[in-house]
This record gives sequence, structure tokens and C-alpha cells, in this order.
Amino acid sequence: MGVSTSAPDKGDKGIAVVTVDFPPVNALPVQGWYDLAAAVRAAGADPEVRCVVLTAEGRGFNAGVDIKEIQRTAGHDALLGANRGCYEAFAAVYDCEVPVVAAVHGFCLGGGIGLVGNADAIVASEDATFGLPELDRGALGAATHLARLVPQQLMRALYYTSRTVTAEELHRHGSVWRVVPRERLLDAALELAREIAAKDGQLIRLAKAAINGIDPVDVHRSYRFEQGFTFEANLSGVADRVRDTFGKNDTVDTGKEQQS
Repeated sequence: MGVSTSAPDKGDKGIAVVTVDFPPVNALPVQGWYDLAAAVRAAGADPEVRCVVLTAEGRGFNAGVDIKEIQRTAGHDALLGANRGCYEAFAAVYDCEVPVVAAVHGFCLGGGIGLVGNADAIVASEDATFGLPELDRGALGAATHLARLVPQQLMRALYYTSRTVTAEELHRHGSVWRVVPRERLLDAALELAREIAAKDGQLIRLAKAAINGIDPVDVHRSYRFEQGFTFEANLSGVADRVRDTFGKNDTVDTGKEQQS
């Protein structure tokens, strides 16, 4: 359980696989976000690595923050920790010195959108769904990253309704590279990573820095702005009211699928 870094089973040179495993649904505690950030940054800083594959074990890729940790922690320490931890993890993916390929299966919700929205490429399984149920969780945030996956009006509709979209729908929008059967997911992600890792290591790092430099949106500042409203919702009491309703249900609500 936790975050681990490994080399592909086939021993592909230049590829690091960062795997997240927080049963039962990969809802990460505060420390988990920091551990993920540290693993991605370390992999990108390794001069032998030219591409990072971000993947997960279990039922789904990511269910966001561990809301129960926030609920059982007095004061605002857990909330602040989750905010800062998510910021660090999302930034680590975006700022990673080499390209990051996200391999997504099952549900990708909340903080999961922050991760994949900052990734350089996404490979998804046929059962993957993506969404921001933040308004149903007493939170706000990651619209910055959802806006990198779908057009503006669709992003707003998904955000306001907490609906999800399928991997195939995102593939049609061009934000998912490939959609494959679940048993082929890691192989497909490694195929793309292998092609990227075949490039010159120094040049691929320059390419990543150059592409980040021409990004039209400052993702760090944009997401930090959103986080301010999350804290305002908590101070006003509305976040607790909504979270308490969610807390009565121990299962992961993957939302309603967007009808295309």
C-alpha cells in the first residue's frame, strides 16, 4: 500500500513506473499526495529516465482526497494538508522534467482529474470514467485541469452537474491518446512511453520545458485561485453540510455519465 516506483517488467530503459495503491478506492490521505509528488519528482530528476508512467492498483485510478480523514480531524489541518498535498502532486506531474503518461482505469475523480489533466498524455481502459464530483463533496477545484481535457462549456456543465464522461468521449475530444481493454492498459501506456523514451534524454527535457513555457494557462496559479474558494466554503460551513451528507454513503459515487 502507498506509492511505489519501479522499472517495467520488460526492463525498458528510460522508463519509470509510479504506482499508487491506497485501498479500497485510491482516495489519498494527506501524506499520500506528498508521497506521490515526491515519487514523480524523483523519477523525473533521474538522468536515466526519459518518461514516467503514472498508474494505479485496485478498483480505479483515483477517487480524490480521503474525505473521511478530513471529517475525523479537528480544525482545518487535514483540509489545509489536502489542499497543499494536491497542489504539490499536481505540480509534480506538470513540472516533471520528462513527459508523464497517465494510465487510467476505472474511476478518475476529483484529484484524479488534477493528475491526468496535468499529464502529458493519457491512455485509458474502456471502463475508465472521468469527472469532478466536487460540488457533491463540499469542495471546489480542479476545473483548471478538467478544462485541459474538454471544451469550456462542456467543462462547466460537467462541473455544475458532477457528471462523468467516458474514456471514449475524451478520446473523441483528443485528450485521451488511446482507449484499450483493461488488461491491455499498462502495455499500451508503456508502448507510448517506450516511443518517447527512445528520444535523446537531454532533448526530451528541453522539449518538456519548452511546451510548458508556451502553455496559455498558468496551471499553478489557476488551481491555487480555485483552492481559495474551497477554503471559503469550509469557513462558511457549507462544505461540512455537504460532506456530512456524502459521509453517510461509504461507496464511491462515480457520478452520472455525460450523454453524448
